[in-house]
Amino acid sequence: MIQSMTGFGKATLEYGNKKIVVEVKSLNSKQIDISTRISSLYREKDIEIRNEISQRLERGKIDFALYIDNSTKESATIINQPVVESYYQQIKSVSERLGVPTPDNWFEVLLRMPDTLKTESQELDENEWFEILRTIRAAIEQLQEFRAQEGKALRAVFESKINSIKNLLEQVAPFEAERVEKIKSRLEENLQSLSEKIDYDKNRLEQELIFYIEKLDVNEEKVRLCNHLDYFLETMDFEKSPGKKLGFIAQEIGREINTLGSKANHSEMQKIVILMKDELEQIKEQVLNVL
Repeated sequence: MIQSMTGFGKATLEYGNKKIVVEVKSLNSKQIDISTRISSLYREKDIEIRNEISQRLERGKIDFALYIDNSTKESATIINQPVVESYYQQIKSVSERLGVPTPDNWFEVLLRMPDTLKTESQELDENEWFEILRTIRAAIEQLQEFRAQEGKALRAVFESKINSIKNLLEQVAPFEAERVEKIKSRLEENLQSLSEKIDYDKNRLEQELIFYIEKLDVNEEKVRLCNHLDYFLETMDFEKSPGKKLGFIAQEIGREINTLGSKANHSEMQKIVILMKDELEQIKEQVLNVL
């Protein structure tokens, strides 16, 4: 089953007094391209996180975020009370000695002073990391489910477009015999007008005429095009990550359609070829999103 490269996953973890959030977003890309935003406490695990993502998601432009939700009541930043008290006593003493009035906005003044706020140093323990890793995997699994759902939609689009090209190809048949007869009659008319002026070798002319009509034959192109269309559908079913391969098959389909158009020599056949190209162009656009 094909998957899209587009997806989003999110998972949260309550650990101690912290709410930890993991978000993973994926867009299409030729290779895997990972960018991470990780809270400083967990930054040492960046390489391990990247390995986990690359093994599970294979390809795509991946944006990963791991952070602590600051809306929780507890905070690692606290007021350094001894320092604040020391500043308070010093300012009060200087005020009395110099006769300068004390400030009305004590807290605003004191909290602007150096080192009045301190951050408690934290270390990552293995139990916490084990839980976070499970949360990361849960977010990735959610993204994979999203990719699978998008893949179903892509599959429906591809089947519709491939079947449309097949139906258009069947419409070519009635014009083939008509086209050959028109070419023959046009050549015969031209030869009749020339026969009054010059002599020509009728046997050689017949050979050249056969050769010319054979060059306009499109049966081989039709067979190859049918095979490529069937191969496209088979690849969707049996390949694990068929995105690149489907792109190559779409190119081969395009070559056969172009050859069919160059040999058409018939206005109605040319119209059918244009419709085929339009359907194929839509396939090529969507193939870029396939994993």
